Parts: sequence; C-alpha cells; structure tokens
Amino acid sequence: MSEERGDEPALAPHPITGALFPSPVPPGTGWPGDTADAQTPVAATAAQVRWRAREALTAPAEPAADGLDARFDALDAGIGMCRACPRLVRWREEVAVTKRRAFADEPYWGRPVPGFGDRRAPIVIVGLAPAAHGANRTGRMFTGDRSGDWLFAALHRAGLADRAESAAAGDGLTLTGARIVSAVRCAPPANKPTVAERDRCAPWLHAELDLLAGHVRVLLALGGFGWDAALRAATGAGWTVPRPKPRFGHGARAVLTRPGADPVTLLGCFHPSQQNTFTGRLTAEMMDQVLAAARRAAAGD
Repeated sequence: MSEERGDEPALAPHPITGALFPSPVPPGTGWPGDTADAQTPVAATAAQVRWRAREALTAPAEPAADGLDARFDALDAGIGMCRACPRLVRWREEVAVTKRRAFADEPYWGRPVPGFGDRRAPIVIVGLAPAAHGANRTGRMFTGDRSGDWLFAALHRAGLADRAESAAAGDGLTLTGARIVSAVRCAPPANKPTVAERDRCAPWLHAELDLLAGHVRVLLALGGFGWDAALRAATGAGWTVPRPKPRFGHGARAVLTRPGADPVTLLGCFHPSQQNTFTGRLTAEMMDQVLAAARRAAAGD
C-alpha cells in the first residue's frame, strides 16, 4: 500500500484493473460499475433518502438509451452517495481506512453498495447488509467473503451466474435471471443494523423493487432479516401480504399478490453465513433445492 504524502490519501491498486484509488473511493474516479460522480446529490437525511429514491424512478434517459437502465443508473448512484446513517458512515469509512491485514494493499470501496445483477431479473435475492471486508471492500454485493463464495457457486450451479467465483467489481461476472439486493446498503458494526438504520435505508430497496416490478416473479430471502425486509417492501409497493404474517424458515413459501400483475412467490433460505455453512445448518444441496424452486416459480411452475 502506498504511503501517505502530506495530506494526500494513500492510494492502492484495484485488484482487477490496477487503477489507483484512495479508501474510501470517491465518486466518479473510475471504479468499475460506479454510476455516481461528483455532481450526484448526497442523501444525508431520511427525507432526502425518500426523495432521491423516488427521483430515480423518473430519471430521464439519453436519446436512444433505455429508460429502465437510466433509472437503475440513477438509483445506483444515489445509493452510492448516501450518508443518512451517521453510525454506519463512520463504521464503513473507518473499516476502509484501517482495513484487514489480508487486504492492506487493496483499496476499499467504503460506500453504500448498490444492487448487482440482471436489471430485468425474475428472481430477486434479498440479503441483510454488506460485509465489512466483503462488499464494503469490493463494492459489489456478496463479493469478497465466504458467504459470497458460497452464494455465487450456488448461483453458477443453478445456471444464474456465468462463473462460480466472485473476486471484485470489474471481474466480468454476470448474472442472468437474478439480481442481488440488500435491506441495508452499508456495512453495520457486528453485522447488526439498528431498526432506525433499517427503516432509513428502506426507500432504496422499495425503489429497486419498483424498477424490477415488471419482471420479478420470485423474492428469495436470505435469512429472517431479508425475509422481513422483503415483506415490508412488498407491503410498501401495495402488494397483498398474507395474514397472519408468513414465518421465515428454510424453504418457507408465501404468495404475494399484486393488483393487475402476476403474483410473486416469496421463498426463504438460510443465510449462507459461515456460522450456517460451517455447522451444516445450510448445505450446498439445501441451497441448490431452494434455487431450483426459485427457478420453477419464476417460470410459472
């Protein structure tokens, strides 16, 4: 890792492109997939998060460009510039500066993490939050930690990812038919966001679900936190959620109905955390079965 000179931040090479970045990574400096720039507005309050999320839904497209992609670009940019949760901002940036020894020579993204994958996906995977030294480092959902290694290997076996390994943003990994989002977009201390942080971040997920509404057929929730976030987002979107509230469990299923549209199947899956995979609570076969069920439901079977 390069040494600091005066007030200049230390720079480190991106593991894929080799371009030099400080940690956290400033917007508009060439990080792979970053749609924000220095002119992207910062959402610093809950009200501004709600406003920026709604604003992204009507983002204009350039002539001959795809309107949906323009709106996704605007949403991703807004997410990447959010500073509405002071505790999470301090934590994610502190981690980006102190780093883990194994990644001391890499730049850390250190900003909120946008969704990743197919923007017209029938299967939307809902996780909890970025890992401090995973997505908070790599800038891509579930990338750079053991949970992500497990998830992307399973997505590859299911035919939803073009490769089994996920290294960092810019490595060429592509998802087809699936998109990964999270309930909270910043890495939280101890992987535990507060209720207030969860609720402040929710408009980003609600907006993303709105953009995906014309294509989504399955919500696959990783863990109870993702399950509850999916139900809240569905309710916020005006979908009908069964009563009493469906309970989370591995393989749990609920049908969410939508006015004037096909229903959406909500599926539960144990989170691919090390605690679950190392203890055998979640096996590769169990995850493969849930993903197979998601593919069948997405096809209308």
